[in-house]
Amino acid sequence: MDILGAVGNTSLVRLRKVVPPLGADIFVKLEWENPTGSVKDRMARAVIERAEQDGRLEPGDTVVEYTGGSTGTSLAWVCAAKGYRLRIVTSDAFSVEKRDQMAALGAELTLVPSEGGLTTKKLILDMIEKARQFSQEPHTYWTDQLNNHDSIAGYTALGEEIWSQTKGELDAFVYCVGTAACLRGVATVLKRYKPGIKIVAVEPAESSVLRGGQAGPHKIEGVGIGYIPPLWDATLVDEILPVKTEDAKEMTRRLAREEALFAGTSSGANVVAALQVAERLGPGAKVVTLMADSGLKYLSTDVYRRR
Repeated sequence: MDILGAVGNTSLVRLRKVVPPLGADIFVKLEWENPTGSVKDRMARAVIERAEQDGRLEPGDTVVEYTGGSTGTSLAWVCAAKGYRLRIVTSDAFSVEKRDQMAALGAELTLVPSEGGLTTKKLILDMIEKARQFSQEPHTYWTDQLNNHDSIAGYTALGEEIWSQTKGELDAFVYCVGTAACLRGVATVLKRYKPGIKIVAVEPAESSVLRGGQAGPHKIEGVGIGYIPPLWDATLVDEILPVKTEDAKEMTRRLAREEALFAGTSSGANVVAALQVAERLGPGAKVVTLMADSGLKYLSTDVYRRR
């Protein structure tokens, strides 16, 4: 099998320790089992292969993207496998492990400075503008993750896997919103099978723009861009739950210590929100969320670094 065929078919496991005694069962899908340790491998393969198929990306071209790290790492992996040059626009707001992993896979990094290491709307827009400048160069394909509908297709298989692994017995899917492509891809599949399923979007409480609030700085990497992402489809979403950065971090630590699940900060946010949904649904119901990426990408951050 080609390395690019190693994406998907990740495990689904039930939480046992952090869940309340009278709530619904919560299952988490271990997306760190993908080759680079992230759910983003799914979309990276899709956006590159679809661009190849219709001629937007040709042999010898350069790929460009702005990213907090996981998308960039996944793109670097696909580009390394296929032989494309990759230029990544990222920032010191994101963990050094992510930047090192991108570079190790051959990506050329351009860093945009942040405000005190925080994710802000200005930072995202500055990164996008730098990528836009790079994209003007000849023989360059800009994957433009926030606007690229190909990325949604990368997550339909994830929805199919969830439906198959639960045998269709699930009542809610809960997930943090970054580009919104993953939530949209999975929700489209699950709603087709079971129109009454509850789809719950999660965002940083400090930047709760999906709920109509003000944008603000936060430290849940990879989500909460500070404005409504272009791929957001409100018709697929039944509820939006805000989660505070500190609550997400604390749950991330608890998952490692109590569940032996070593994940990133957005995964902690997913579980905080999933617990709220599980308490409301009660015994007998099933809630699914994702461990979006591995804790190995966050060892230098204050999520895990010994204080």
